[in-house]
This record gives sequence, structure tokens and C-alpha cells, in this order.
Amino acid sequence: MKSSHASAAPQVSTRVLNAAVIVAALGYFVDIYDLILFSIVRVSSLQALGLEGQELFDQGVRLLNMQMFGMLLGGVFWGILGDKRGRLSVLFGSILMYSAANILNGFVSSVDQYAWLRLITGIGLAGELGAGITLVAEVLPTEKRGYGTTLVAAVGICGAILAANVAEIFDWRTACFIGGGLGMALLVLRISVFESDLFSKVKEQVKSRGDFLSLFSSKSRFRRYVSCILIGVPIWYVIGILVTFSPEFARELGVAEAVSAGRAVMFAYIGLALGDLGSGLSSQLLKSRRKVVLGFIVLTFAFVATYLSWNGMTAGTLYLLCLGMGFGAGYWAVFVTIGAEQFGTNLRSTVTTSVPNFVRGSVVPMTFLFTSLKGQWGMVPAAWLVGVLALAVSLLALLSLEETFSKDLNFVEEI
Repeated sequence: MKSSHASAAPQVSTRVLNAAVIVAALGYFVDIYDLILFSIVRVSSLQALGLEGQELFDQGVRLLNMQMFGMLLGGVFWGILGDKRGRLSVLFGSILMYSAANILNGFVSSVDQYAWLRLITGIGLAGELGAGITLVAEVLPTEKRGYGTTLVAAVGICGAILAANVAEIFDWRTACFIGGGLGMALLVLRISVFESDLFSKVKEQVKSRGDFLSLFSSKSRFRRYVSCILIGVPIWYVIGILVTFSPEFARELGVAEAVSAGRAVMFAYIGLALGDLGSGLSSQLLKSRRKVVLGFIVLTFAFVATYLSWNGMTAGTLYLLCLGMGFGAGYWAVFVTIGAEQFGTNLRSTVTTSVPNFVRGSVVPMTFLFTSLKGQWGMVPAAWLVGVLALAVSLLALLSLEETFSKDLNFVEEI
């Protein structure tokens, strides 16, 4: 890996609970609320637009894919912008875009309008986490940055719990308005946050920043970049397929009671929040990112195997398994931190912002493969195959990455 250290040590905050961490955590909270809201209100919103039966599944997949495709585009755009203009410009722009788009979502009158607004919302949602994690990783000292990124992820994940409860109380249009309003309110807090000193120094010294194509021009950078993406794929296999379509899986698995997608999402995200706390704190105690991610990936698939094998379970058992799968998949904070630690300051935002969105975007090929196999093999066998593939690629990718727990982030990539 070709890299060089910056000429001067950056100033860092000694307090974990500083303005950057608080704003990043609240920003991710609203981000997750808006991101997961569609999974919760998918059925009710499409029914309100006149759809029924198989259309609820087919159009639900289409809208989910539009949102995730938007996140792929936004991940690259916001990541490059963060390395060229600064981390705070991304926090501001992304919050503004997804909040405005979510408010407009509440006014849609057709599926096509809904689809295009999910695309725009996805582009906006793509910037928040990467910019927040990059900023937090750069303003905290090496021995504390894991605590900061864990706090951001754990607080952020709770946005899904709020979304599930709001959707239970209000209709889907009002739920969209609430999400957009929360984002607009967050913009006021953003003014209290200062740019990363580490980035400010690099901005003055290094001209080659945010070069996305340079990730593909070096074998070392390309391998690290792809591996960072692949280790997160199981997380969105669980959320994007098993939890989002839990009502359909419940019917296939012989669950007698009706299963609510919103409730399944809520339990999964409670598990994710607890998992993020557990994985983040464990990585600090064990002083290892890789060991913790390995353990959580294995735990995820133990719960996935139980979920897909338990015919005739109750709805309550299914919700508990969603909680378990969420806990296992709760290595999001550690996974994104690994991405931030693998690359130099001049590419860190590009990587940290695009990587989680390529992981979210992996839902597109996974749902394509899943739906293609479902017609021939059935829903559960198709989910098994996609899940085994997700497990295999994540483990191979993890083994190819170096341990980065104590890595000094004061370096740049030589491009």
C-alpha cells in the first residue's frame, strides 16, 4: 500500500461525546428513520395507491431497488465531494436533499412518482453515514475512535424503532412528513460542528483528493475497497430480504398469525442497535476489528439458518428471530470503521461514504437473484442460496483485510 504521512499531527478531541459525534449520531438517526420507513409502510402505501396481491411484492421490490440504486449514485457523489470540499458540506447537503424528498414522498399520487422520489431520497440518504463516520474517526484519538463510531451507529439505528412506532400511530404520508421535518430541524445543529483538522491540513497540502477512479488503478486499493464492501453484504441480506419481506416468508414457513413488516423491522433494528453496541465495545476490549466481525457474521447465519428452517413457528418467535438476526448483523459500526481506517485522508470520505452504500445497493443484485430463483425453487430455498453466497463472500473478504484497530489515520494515499 503506497501511502505517506501528513507533515503535521492533527488536533483531536479528547472527549468522545463532542459536537461532531452528537450531530453525526442524530444525523444517522434521521437517516435510518427515512431509509427504513419504506420497508415499514410498503404495503399500506402501495395499497393506498390502488395496488393489491402480487403487485404489492413486485412494485415493492421495484421501489426498494430504485432507492438502493439512488444510494449507489449518492455514495460515489457525496464521497468524492467529502474529500474535495470537506466532510461538513456532505452532512449539510445530504440532510437537506433526503429531508426535502421525504416530505415530497408524502404527496405522491402514483407509483411512478413514488419510484422517482425514492431514487432522489436514496441519493440524499447516501451521504450521511460516511461523512459522519469519517469526521468522527478523524477528530477522535486512535484509542477512542471506536467508541465514537459505535455511539453514532447505535444511536442512528434507533431511528428505525421510531419509524416503526410512528407508522403504527400515523398514516404513511404523515410518517414521511415527520421524517422530513426531523431532518430539517437537524440542519440547525449542524452549524455547531467544525471541519476535521486532519482534513483541513490535507486540503492545503494534497491536490489529489476524492479521485474515485484511483480506487481501481491500484491492485492494493481495489482489493481493499472491494473487500470492505463485501464484508457488509450479510447485513443487507438480512434487512433487505429476510426482514423486509417477512410477511411473505411467514406464509411460506406456515406462521398461522399475520406478521407485520413494521414490527419485524422494529425488532430487527432493536437487535442491530444492541449488536452495534456489543460489536463496537468488543472491538475496543479485544483491540481487534477482524475478530469481532468474524464472530458476528457467524452468529448472523446461525440465526438465519434457524429462521429459514423453523416451519410452523409463531409470529412471536419470528419477531424474536428478527431480533437475533439483527443482533448478529449489528457489526455495521465496526464494518464502516474498518473502511475509514483502510484508506488515507485524501480518499477516506470517498471510501467511507461509498462503501456502505454499495453494501445497501447489493440488495439490488440479491433481490434480482432471489426473485429469479423464487419462481423455480420456491421462496425459502432461494433465500438459502442467496444467504450462503453472502456468507461466503463476506468471510473471504474479511480474511483479505489487515487489522486496523490501532492504525494512525494521519496519512494519505499516493496516487
